[in-house]
Amino acid sequence: MLTKLTEQIDPMLVVKGLKKYFPVKGALGQSTGEVKAVNNVSFQLYEGETFGLVGESGCGKSTLGRTILRLTEPTNGEAIYQNKNIFHLSGMELRNIRQEMQMVFQDPYSSLNPRKRIGSMLEEPLTIHQIGLRQERTERVMEILHKVGLQPDHYYRYPHEFSGGQRQRIGLARALVVNPKLVICDEPVSALDVSIQSQIINLFQQLQDELKLTYLFVAHDLSVVRHISDRIGVMYLGQMVEQAPTDSLFSSPLHPYTQALLSAVPIPNPNVKKERIILKGEIPSPLNPPRGCIFHTRCPFVMDICRKEIPLEKEMSRNHFVSCHLH
Repeated sequence: MLTKLTEQIDPMLVVKGLKKYFPVKGALGQSTGEVKAVNNVSFQLYEGETFGLVGESGCGKSTLGRTILRLTEPTNGEAIYQNKNIFHLSGMELRNIRQEMQMVFQDPYSSLNPRKRIGSMLEEPLTIHQIGLRQERTERVMEILHKVGLQPDHYYRYPHEFSGGQRQRIGLARALVVNPKLVICDEPVSALDVSIQSQIINLFQQLQDELKLTYLFVAHDLSVVRHISDRIGVMYLGQMVEQAPTDSLFSSPLHPYTQALLSAVPIPNPNVKKERIILKGEIPSPLNPPRGCIFHTRCPFVMDICRKEIPLEKEMSRNHFVSCHLH
């Protein structure tokens, strides 16, 4: 599947040099600095694939997804969706492109309006995008409820009447009701029990095949990302340090940070010994990231050049990119 995807001439989404900085203000309102949540990130997403995005909490994964959709405005860079720069659109053009790009949020509890019935909540996107008449919208909602494994009578209930797994199914239904092409999934299973996680992940895969969806899948659970992703990007302190096909990343990780992440994944065999790479030191503040390579303060292989120069991204093998002076 991956070979076919990457042989396509035009990717569905091209992100170039994306930056999102949040200003920090002092007690008197003066600017005291910037939090570099996303700092010069570039990648491509092909139609029909799942691109997994992993990294420690606070590395900028969720901010990246929200910025692509313009839920937060970018500081700099480009996000080109089917030859249109999302950051240059406004008004009706932006509304139309958002119909094709939807998001499933992390928290199934806070992402649903507790005062609205499920049916009303799911019909709202159809009303905003002026899709169908009233009866047709109700029929569409009933259809999508069935696709995500819910019952017709759930249409009339409120969010508090559902479990966490059911609420995440509702969140997925809300994203899919307008028939999008690209879905950004912001840690959609991290708030769920492990037994429920597998059900939701299988549902994501089933709907991807059925509806021809493309996913940008943000998560910190490497086993989940390995199961669902065709390619994976690894983020650290707002930057992408490695991108590779899933099998290549897990069999031959090149960046020291990726190697440390993968060493923490448990093996379900007590007889197999695995060397754990323990990173020393604390994650630097995105207010004041290190000069040169951002990982050099914790890297076990640090060299002088790492402290002075930012490593350029290099393609070490087919579709396997890394930003590291070791390579």
